[in-house]
Amino acid sequence: MNADSSRPKLRILVITNETARGEELYEAVLSQAAGAGGTDVLVVAPALNSRLKHWLSDEDGARREAAQRVEDCVARFEQAGLTATGAIGDPDPLHAIEDALGDYDADRIVISTHPEGRSNWLAHDLVGRAERQFHLPITHVVVDLEREPTKQAGRQATL
Repeated sequence: MNADSSRPKLRILVITNETARGEELYEAVLSQAAGAGGTDVLVVAPALNSRLKHWLSDEDGARREAAQRVEDCVARFEQAGLTATGAIGDPDPLHAIEDALGDYDADRIVISTHPEGRSNWLAHDLVGRAERQFHLPITHVVVDLEREPTKQAGRQATL
């Protein structure tokens, strides 16, 4: 993406979990970045853990998985020409957003979830709660990873 100095730089906070590798997420962020004079993206992946492992203070695996999701997501945004960084967030995604906004002056938030019925974040109304708490434009992106291999195969067949 070419930065246009006459347009302000856009700052997007992306909150994602296992959906970090989903095509819908990249398309949504790139679409928002298209008209900006450059885009900075902060990707935050909460370190998701089971209650038992949290209770036992066994968070190493959750942090490792979150770090890998962040690394993959950041690399993909950078390949698209965006400036991207990442961080591991609080296991509670609402707290992860709050913590990130303490250090990152975002213009908007993108929340990436699994589809309804498979998303704990949607079951706990993360998007609605974030809209009420943060007063920033929020884009909710649904990533259906179960359908992604089919999409990728169809895309390759048309090349």
